Parts: sequence; C-alpha cells; structure tokens
Amino acid sequence: MQRLWSAISCVLLASAAAASSASSQSFENSAIVRTIDLGGSLVHVTTTFAVKALKEAVNVYTITLPEDEIFNTSWLEVKVKGNQQPLTITYSGAPVGSKSHNLDVNLEKPLEAGATINLVLETVQTHATWPWPKQAAQDEDQSLKYETSLFVLSPYNTSVQRTKFKSSSPRILSYTTPEDVQAFTVENPVTKSGATVTYGPFNNVPSSVNSEFLEQYQQHVVLHYNYDYPVLEVLELKRAAEISHWGANLNIQDDIVLHNAGPQLKGHFSRLQHQTQSFYGRGAPHVLPLFTVQLPPGIRNTYYIDQIGNVSTSRLRAAPSVARGVKNTQNSVMELKPRYPIMGGWNYTYTLGWDAPLGDSGSYDSKTGKYLVSVPVMTEIPGAVVNNAEVSIILPEGATDVDYVTPFPALSNEISTHVTYLDTIGRPMVTFKYKNLTNKHAKPIYISYRVPISAHLRKPMAVTTVLLILFTFAMVARRVDLTIHKMPTKKM
Repeated sequence: MQRLWSAISCVLLASAAAASSASSQSFENSAIVRTIDLGGSLVHVTTTFAVKALKEAVNVYTITLPEDEIFNTSWLEVKVKGNQQPLTITYSGAPVGSKSHNLDVNLEKPLEAGATINLVLETVQTHATWPWPKQAAQDEDQSLKYETSLFVLSPYNTSVQRTKFKSSSPRILSYTTPEDVQAFTVENPVTKSGATVTYGPFNNVPSSVNSEFLEQYQQHVVLHYNYDYPVLEVLELKRAAEISHWGANLNIQDDIVLHNAGPQLKGHFSRLQHQTQSFYGRGAPHVLPLFTVQLPPGIRNTYYIDQIGNVSTSRLRAAPSVARGVKNTQNSVMELKPRYPIMGGWNYTYTLGWDAPLGDSGSYDSKTGKYLVSVPVMTEIPGAVVNNAEVSIILPEGATDVDYVTPFPALSNEISTHVTYLDTIGRPMVTFKYKNLTNKHAKPIYISYRVPISAHLRKPMAVTTVLLILFTFAMVARRVDLTIHKMPTKKM
C-alpha cells in the first residue's frame, strides 16, 4: 500500500512540475514593482506586474506568494491597472519544495501572443511588524521592525524588478544589505532616499519558485524604523445590530477590547509626566490619549461607556441623515477619549452604541414582499486590526425566509433565537464570526427577510394581553378583603 501511494505521489509531483513548466512559458514579466507602506498593525503592499503573453489565447496568470507572507495576509485583491472591478482569483496549490502558494488570476479575456497587460496586486498584512526594543519609557520614541523576502516570487522570467519600502518617517534606523546578488545587478542593491528604501533594480531574474533559486538567491530583509503613531489591535469586537420595525430604528452596539501593541511601558506610569508632555505637545508616539471614528450620518442617542460607567470626555459631531440613493459625502465624527491614556501593553474595554433611522439602511420590495437591510461588519478604528469579531444581526420577531449576502466569507455563521422584553417566541438572530479584519473589511452585510402581518400584530397583542391580565388582577385584588377582623368576645 505504501509503495502504491509513493508511486501516485511521484506521478502527481511530476504532473505538477510539468504544469508549472508549461505555465512558466505562457507569460513573461517585463517589470515587477512592489511598494510596501510600512505601518503599525497594518502593512499595505501594492505589487504591479507588467505582463507580456508568449502564447495565443492565454487567460490565466499565476501569482506566487511566500508561505510566511500569505499567512499574514488578511485581504487580497487583483485588478487590471486602471479598472475598479477586481478579477477572479482561485487557489491552485503550492509549487514543489518552494514553501509558497500559487494564486491563479482569471483575466477578463484571453491575450494574444505579444499582447501586454498591467496587473495590480493589493494586499493588507496584519501582525507583520513587532516593536524593537520591546520596552519604552514614557518619554522615549517607538520603533518597529518588518521582515520580508528580497525577491518577488514568480513562475515566469522577469526582465526587471524592484521593491520600495515607504515609511511615515525618514528616521529609518537600519536596513539589510543583500548579499550574493551580483548576478542580477551591477549597482548598489539597496539605496535610501528620505523615507524610502529601494531594493534593486534586479535584472533578468529567472523563474523563482524552484528550490534551486530559493536556496541560492532568495533571502530575507529587515527594516528597523521609527513609527510615530500607536500600534492598535482590537482583541475582541462584538457587534449587535437590532432591527426594529415598530420604532423604524436600527440600533448598533459594539463591545470592544482595545489593545496597545506597541512597546510595553518601561517603569511606572506618571500622570504628571503625561500631563506635561500633552501640554507642550510632545506626547510619546506609543501612548494613545484619544482616537476618532467615523459613524453613519443621522445617528442619535449615542452612548460611550466603559466598565466604570459613562465616559463624558467624548465628543460627537453628527452629520444629517441622507436619503437612500443619494451619495453620502459626510459622516458623523466621534472623538473618543478613554478614561486613561492607553500605554504600550495596556488594554481598554468599552462599549459604543447608537440609533439610526431604519430607512437610511433598509428598504422594502413590494414585488417580493421582503425587507432588505444593510449592516456594516465593523466601524474602522484607524490603523487597527480586529483580531476576533462576532457580528450578530437581530431581526424582528416573526421574521421568516431569512437570507443574507456577505462581502467576504465568514469563518462561521449560524441562525439562533434571541429573546428580549415583550417577546413571545423570540427573534431570529444571524451571527457571523471573523478574524483579522482590516480597514478593507468595513463593508456591509445585506440581509433580507419577510415579516407577515400576524408578526407585526404579535407585539401589540402581547402588550394588550399583559395589560388585560394586570387590569383583571387589579379588579380582583380590589374585591378581596384581606384585612384581619377582630373576633367578638363572649360575655360571661
């Protein structure tokens, strides 16, 4: 049995190698330019492939990502340069011995031999940086490190490729100088200009997904740079969106555990030192005194509480409600100032909620008899990654024929029953779970359902029944004499 499985494995490996060889002869890369925007919890990477077809009627281009990079990638999209519509991507396995993964991009139409096209790969990496040093005092700067591969992997020959690292600050403390790359460049392999570090150009790079190239030339580069903003993570987000037809209202409540993932505080926290730094405008970059979030227009009854109670240091600038179909150009802005500054390694747990008119996000289709409501997956906290998210959408009591469309797949989803006050049978609740959400994931979930007339009448009937029971009980109670009467005494 083992020999049979070994023989099958050999055949599969040979077939994969043949397919890879055939694929590598379909295209060539005229140029590859990778731009890495260094950040805190999020790192944005844009790679442009200038592609030339070598055969007739080829319509599948393969992109290869290293194993460590694809595991840190939370969002990925490929477009034709200048187009807004993303292309369809399918996973096609891992090249033999390369510790990488292939993604097949389906082009809109087959290319003729000699035709060219520019493809743009955009990815967002999470948890790809780490603070160095790992501790910092209140008055010290914050610096991070980021590591990636020197060469962009590709199953095709590449005429020229380069990688640019862009930092928000020109204070780049150190960067790796690659070795043994004379075969691809006669110039200095790395240069620095202001806040940009450029590796390359590297010329005439062959197919780089084979083990021989990886062992001889591929290497990792590390950049150490100053970062002037807090490194934020949302350890846990629980969003509950409750739809009410009687109040024509959509209530959204977020329970959030916010974490400062920057260097841990060295020594003890000094309130006096923090106030002095804030007064002179010299706050430490790894300290979070406040942050701002964008909320929908037309919101009302906003509340911001933590484990102690209401936090009165917040400020809301509410934008007016916008009619459906009208492009929104203005959002409500809420400035959240935690009860204490969040230092490196500290957590802060709070709740943020608001009401919004249901008509701003919901509609009714008279042809199908179904309601359609859009609920955002999350509210973006600038620069933060959401490690774990749970989004629950609570529908009106009696809702049936529930269907939904998500902007991206969830780890899991389930329909359960949620019971609250004045409910009789409970409300359908759809729950979605996600991991490693970024600013690119702040998109709506569309959920549709039917609510029969009997369900609309269920709540007033329940209220009427309760009031009738109370009224009847009060009438009966008034007619019952519960006083203790004095027993008459007998005369002797």
